[in-house]
Amino acid sequence: MHASALDGVARNPALPTPLLLRLLAFDGDGGRPPRGALQRAGLPEAAVVVVLAHPHPGTRTEFAMSAGAEPRQRARLVDDPSPKVRAALAYGPEVYDPRTRVEPLPDAVCVRLLDDPVASVRTALLESPHLAPSFVASLAGHQRATARREAVRAWESLSPGDRSTLLADPDPEVRRAAALWECRRDARITAGLLRDPMSDAGALRRGLLVRADAERCVAERTHLAALAENPSLPDDLVDRLAVDPDEVVRLAVSLRPELTEERRMAIDFTVGEFDRGDGVPWVRDGLADPGVLRRAVASAHPLLRRTAARSPHLPPDLLGRLARTEDPVVENLLAIHHPDTPEEVLMRVYDRLGGTFSAWMAQTHPRFPREGLAVRYADHPDGKYRRLAVRDPAATPGLIERLSHDPEVWTRQAAAGDPRLPLHRLREALHVPELASSAGANPALPEDEMAAVLDRAGIPA
Repeated sequence: MHASALDGVARNPALPTPLLLRLLAFDGDGGRPPRGALQRAGLPEAAVVVVLAHPHPGTRTEFAMSAGAEPRQRARLVDDPSPKVRAALAYGPEVYDPRTRVEPLPDAVCVRLLDDPVASVRTALLESPHLAPSFVASLAGHQRATARREAVRAWESLSPGDRSTLLADPDPEVRRAAALWECRRDARITAGLLRDPMSDAGALRRGLLVRADAERCVAERTHLAALAENPSLPDDLVDRLAVDPDEVVRLAVSLRPELTEERRMAIDFTVGEFDRGDGVPWVRDGLADPGVLRRAVASAHPLLRRTAARSPHLPPDLLGRLARTEDPVVENLLAIHHPDTPEEVLMRVYDRLGGTFSAWMAQTHPRFPREGLAVRYADHPDGKYRRLAVRDPAATPGLIERLSHDPEVWTRQAAAGDPRLPLHRLREALHVPELASSAGANPALPEDEMAAVLDRAGIPA
């Protein structure tokens, strides 16, 4: 219970700086401060100094991976004595919320991490999803092959000279990776990749094919699902694959960008009920392109619409059209990705999915409804709806207190974290195991009560 209350206080947005510093300095019995304190957004400089000097490497590791910290604050760990801390800094925050954007570390810091004497630090940097494109492109001339291999990700931004150098790289994996990009416009390179079992599927998917190679692969049924995506596949071979006995191949053909809607929907394909359209690269790569979005949304193909629903750039008319598709997957994706998703869509996602990640994303969406929820749901038979009543700005302290005694634990927790909860009940909630964390995070919790939580948890003054 004391640990739960402490975790809540660590997250509390009203935590005064002196108590925050006291919490961050904790290192008793090999322990460390709660993650909520280390990953708070906007830590003051005095707090950052305490964290950087903390004797427990796990404390510094948590800060190195904080999505709430400024990159230049985290970058101050570049000389940390612990390789685990430097590796955590190199990889960066693990982000599960698609709405969260992580700014990359400065290029100069990345250069130092890439030259770290410990291999795990270098590997963590190259595997990071948060690298600046400028830094990735700069790796083309790096002394290490693993770094040059990553530079290939920025192929379209590389100079012709850098591309030529990578295509002739002494490392076979670098050459292969470079060739898999360049083969899109070079049939000779494609032909070479087709002779390599490590690259033939990728070359068939995206390489510039000569007809003889395409016909041979169709006849031999070589990676047909990959071949069906190839932009240079002759039209008559597209027609042959559109009636292939393998439904995976037919589905791949149905997703080709050049097909008319009539031709696309004439193909006998099957889409899974929960298939989100991860395999439609021309739509996925065009989520900021109005023309691509308009074609995808107008299509009757579910996977094109579902992929388009990932775009935060949908104009109002296309957003409205997708909101009316009655496709649960489209609604889930709109709730996650679009800033203007209609309230009724968000509510349908919440209704359908309850306590899942998608429902949480819908509930935390800025446009999720608030007004009127107390009247509609305070006495609802389902606890997941009673919990929504806490969101209503018109909910009274009396109602919040009543909901803090609700049979459903999530409803009780939501009420315990609401600043309208009467103080006597808030103090009680701090001593109820399942409510202590929510009560500790309540911004209405008085400073003396926060200090008492630290006392009870054994945090020295």
